[in-house]
Amino acid sequence: MSPVRITTVDGQSVAVTSATDTIPAWTQRYLGSWWTAERTTELYGPTVSADLAEDELRGYADVVEQRTPDTVEYAGAELLVAQDADLITAVQADRSLAYRWDPDFRLLRITGTDETTLAAAAARLTRELLRAQLLEDGWHILHASAVTTTDGATILTLGDKGAGKTTTALTLARAGWRLLANDRVFARVDNDGIVRVLPWPSAAAFGFGLLDALDLYETVRTRLAAGEQMHPTQHQAVTDALLDGRRTPLWKTSGKELKPQFWPDQLTSWLSMPLATEGHVVGVLYPQITAGAEPRLIDGVRGVQDGDFFTAATEDRYPDVFGLLPAPGDHTALREHLDSLAHQGVAMSHDAAANALALKEAVARLGA
Repeated sequence: MSPVRITTVDGQSVAVTSATDTIPAWTQRYLGSWWTAERTTELYGPTVSADLAEDELRGYADVVEQRTPDTVEYAGAELLVAQDADLITAVQADRSLAYRWDPDFRLLRITGTDETTLAAAAARLTRELLRAQLLEDGWHILHASAVTTTDGATILTLGDKGAGKTTTALTLARAGWRLLANDRVFARVDNDGIVRVLPWPSAAAFGFGLLDALDLYETVRTRLAAGEQMHPTQHQAVTDALLDGRRTPLWKTSGKELKPQFWPDQLTSWLSMPLATEGHVVGVLYPQITAGAEPRLIDGVRGVQDGDFFTAATEDRYPDVFGLLPAPGDHTALREHLDSLAHQGVAMSHDAAANALALKEAVARLGA
C-alpha cells in the first residue's frame, strides 16, 4: 500500500509510510473517519515511518543501553528514553517497539516485531504529530463530548469524570444528532468570536451498561457473532462476554472497567451514529448522573474549569517523551467565550428513555 497522508480540515497533515500494508491501512481507518486520509507519493512535512524490523529494533536498543536513559510509563508499559544531540531514541521492551525522532527531518521512525502493536503505535503517534500542529495553531483540547446538526451547530458537554459526557453524546446521537466527540475535542476561538470545534479521532469504548441502556447491546453482539471484528485492542474477556450475552460489567484489578471498543467507522456502520468532522459551539450542557434520580433540568451550572482542559501535564498514558508538543497556550479567551454561550445543567439517571426526554428539553433551552 502506498503512503497515506492524514489531513485535518484546517490543513495540518502527517504522512504515514511502511513496507507493511497493514500500517498505513490501520492509520487510515483509525483517523480517516474524522480527518481526511488519502494515498500519497509526497512525503513532505512530518512523517511516521513504521516497519517490522527486528535487526533495527535491536540496534535502537543498543543505542539506548549505551547511554543513561530516562524511564517513563508510556501506554501502560516501561519506556527507556535516551537523547543524543537532537535525536531521541526510545525502546519499549515489553511491547517489542523502538522509536527514533529526528526533529530536523520531522521523521518519527518506529520499529517492532508484532504487526498489530506496530500499527497501533503508528496511528497513535500520527495523531500526536497532528495534535502538535493543531496546538501550535492555537487549538486547545477539552475533556468534552460534542454533537452537531447537519449545518455544524454544536452542543458541547462538559463535566467531571463520570458526570455523563459520553451518555449525553450517545443519547443525542441516537436522537439524530451527529457525533463529533465522546471524550475529547479540539476547540479554538476564531477571529469572529465563534468557538470552532474539531474531533479528537480515537477508538471508542462504551460500557456494557450504556450499550444495554441505549438498546445497542444486541446489535453489537449479533454483528460480533456473525464474524465481524471489533477493535483489536479490545480485551478478550469483553469479546467472550459479548458472545455469551453477558451484560455484567468487567473490571481490571486496577478498578478500571473493561469496555467494548469500536473502530471509529463502526460508530456509524454498527451503531447508526453519523460522524461530524467539525462544528461551531452554540451551547454547553453540564450533566450529572445519579442512580435512581429523576432526570430533570437544573440551574446553577459550574461553568468551564481548568480541569476541563486536556494538556500534556494531565495526560498520564502518553507523556510527550519526544518533545513534540508546544508550550501550553493561554485558554482564557476560550474559557470566557464558552461561559458566555447558552448553558444548561441536566440531571440524569440510568433510565435511557427518561434521559432522552430531559436532554431534548435541555437542548431546546439552549435554542438548538
